[in-house]
Amino acid sequence: MLASPIPVSKTTSTSPRTGHDPLAALRLPDYRKFAIGFCFGSTGLQVMNTAVQWEVWQRTHDPMALAWMGICRALPVVLLALYAGHFADTRDRRSIVVATQAGFAAVAAGFAYLSYSSAPVWWWYLLLVASACVRAFNGPARQSYLPLIAPNSVFQNVVTYNSGIFQFAAVAGPLLAGQLIDLLPAMWPVYLVTAAGCAVFAVAVAATRPRAAPRAAQAPTTEAMLAGIRHMWHERPVFGAILLDMLAVIFGGATALLPQITTEVLGGGPVLLGVLRASPYVGALLMAGVLAFRPDFRRAGPLLLWSVAVFAAATIWFGLSTSPVMAAVALAVAGAADNVSVVIRHVLVQMRTPDALRGRVGAVNTMFIECSNELGGFESGVVAKFFGPVASVVSGGVGTLVVLAGIAVAVPQLRRLRGIEPLREPDPG
Repeated sequence: MLASPIPVSKTTSTSPRTGHDPLAALRLPDYRKFAIGFCFGSTGLQVMNTAVQWEVWQRTHDPMALAWMGICRALPVVLLALYAGHFADTRDRRSIVVATQAGFAAVAAGFAYLSYSSAPVWWWYLLLVASACVRAFNGPARQSYLPLIAPNSVFQNVVTYNSGIFQFAAVAGPLLAGQLIDLLPAMWPVYLVTAAGCAVFAVAVAATRPRAAPRAAQAPTTEAMLAGIRHMWHERPVFGAILLDMLAVIFGGATALLPQITTEVLGGGPVLLGVLRASPYVGALLMAGVLAFRPDFRRAGPLLLWSVAVFAAATIWFGLSTSPVMAAVALAVAGAADNVSVVIRHVLVQMRTPDALRGRVGAVNTMFIECSNELGGFESGVVAKFFGPVASVVSGGVGTLVVLAGIAVAVPQLRRLRGIEPLREPDPG
């Protein structure tokens, strides 16, 4: 079956000349519903991630315990991503998002029970695996759902707002978790905050009314599930941007070590952990505000490469920091730079992909993101185990610069990328 071509709005390429509307996304009723739910759900998941990381560290005081958490989160996504992407292209995406948000709420309730009953740590790893299975299906459906409630002409603005909401949630979630952990006599109520937030997101998405989308009709064969990878390989700027993000975060993923750095290097507790976990997203949120009020990118490729370079330098700065203030500022700079690459990458992925392939391409994108975040956490934990957390973070920043140079040379299409135009031709789905 051939996918229908993505409709191309004339305002997409002319918006810099006709005037940029920074509030375009918020004028869409369905996106407003989605955005409110996304804020609650993302904040809740950030609360849960912070609480799980702190509780496992307090029980083990072993960096390898933090490293294994990354494997538990990454492996199910890698194994299920291609099937989950095909599932998103052949089923109702709204229903998938609603069901997976309900799944996240159930996982959070499970963590509350484990904390209440003081269950062995290995049970936490099992529940992290269950959470990753839910995330494998949620990511492709949620990413590919946005184009169904937002036209191409304002899609960069929608992605920018969505990124900003995520950054806000990633600031509020850790800060809220740190305060709750410090104030409450027990950990289990913290996880119920996550359950409530994810339930709100499920209800909000259920209330939206997306446009009809063409669905791929193939059975989940290997060829059909690999269609997203084939498309990305031929869209070289998309492939280069996603590969760069994955490798950069694998080497530069310092946040997995924050409990150890908080307690052993900076001498803090759960409140400082919340501040440090929130700091990258403070910078990213500020950058999202800047991007929302600027026209569409006209030198997207070079800007992407420079943003990764700044991210790497800020990671090295964070690794060498010996005061909480300097560490927080370095993480904020890293987050601001990273948000530029996030927005460019997400606009590229959605605009350069036919609708009937968006679930599968989104699945590959999710797989790369999970690999980078969680395998980066595992790599950081292993290096920290043998050489200490400072050496782990600094060497990761240096590795990111090496990766950046390699991708810039290997994918010249990314260096030469200017504006991001929607795909005009139908593509096999």
